[in-house]
Amino acid sequence: MRIATYTHGGKRQVGMVSADGQQVTAFKISPDAAQRGALPLIEAFAKGDALPALETTPVAVSAVKLEAPIPLPRRNIWCVGRNYHAHAKELATSVFKDNAGNVMEWPIVFTKVPECVVGPTDDVVLPGAQISGQIDYEAELAVVIGKGGKNIAKANWREHVFGYTIVNDVTARDVQMRHQQWDMGKSFDTFCPMGPWIVTGDELDGTRTRVRCWVNGEQRQDGATENMIFDIPTLIETISRGITLYPGDVIATGTPAGVGMGLKPPRYIKSGDVIRIEIDGIGRIENKFV
Repeated sequence: MRIATYTHGGKRQVGMVSADGQQVTAFKISPDAAQRGALPLIEAFAKGDALPALETTPVAVSAVKLEAPIPLPRRNIWCVGRNYHAHAKELATSVFKDNAGNVMEWPIVFTKVPECVVGPTDDVVLPGAQISGQIDYEAELAVVIGKGGKNIAKANWREHVFGYTIVNDVTARDVQMRHQQWDMGKSFDTFCPMGPWIVTGDELDGTRTRVRCWVNGEQRQDGATENMIFDIPTLIETISRGITLYPGDVIATGTPAGVGMGLKPPRYIKSGDVIRIEIDGIGRIENKFV
C-alpha cells in the first residue's frame, strides 16, 4: 500500500495511492488528524487498529499537491552517515577523516530537526553564500517505524517497520565540518525533502532496492541497498539500544557514492539546480534549489 499526504481543494488530506501511482483516494479522517499527515494512521497501525475507511471517489494524483507523508515528524529524524563503502572512500579525507578508520565498527548516527522537512516537489531554499557556499545532496532510502520499541533485536526488525519513503539529506558541508558534529549543517530550513509517499513494508523490501540521483539530468548516484555497510536490521537494533523508537520515527539510511563534495573537483549546488531522486519500488522526488 502507498499512503500519501496531499493538499486538494484547499485542505490537507491523507489517502491511499493506486498501484499505478495515478490516483489517490482519501481516508475518512478528521481535518485535525490530517494536519499530522500519515502519522495518525501509523500510530493506529502500531496499536493493531484497522485503517480508516476510504472515500468513494478517487482523484488524479496530477490534480493534487503532494506533501511530505509526515509533514512534521514528532521528533528529529535519525540519520546514518558513511553507510555505503564507496561513499566512505570518497569522503575519507574530508567529512570522515576524524571518524574511526574501521567503517565496520559502529554506524555514524546524527539527526536533522523535524522543521527542515518539505514536500517531494517543494523548493529547497539556499541559505546564501554568507552562511554556506557548499550545499550538497544525499539521496537516501528512509525507514518509517511502525511498532515502537527499545532494544529491538535485529531478528525482529520487520515487526517494527511500517514502510519506506525517500529523503534528500541536503547538507551544508562547510557548516557540517566547522562544528565538529553534523546536526547544524544538516538542519537548515527546507533541507529534508521527503516523499512522494510511504510504501508499506509488505509491498517493498528496503534491503533489496536501488537508490539513484540526478542533478540537472546528470546521473550522480546509483547504489543498491544490498551494498549498505550496516543493513536496516542492524540500524534499527543499534538506534534502539537504550532509546525508545516511536511510531512514525524516520531513519534515513545513508547515501551512495557520488555526492558533490566527493567529485574532483567538488561540485556544489547552485541556485536553479534541480535534483531528482528515485528509489525502485517507491517513486521519485524532484526539488529545485532557489
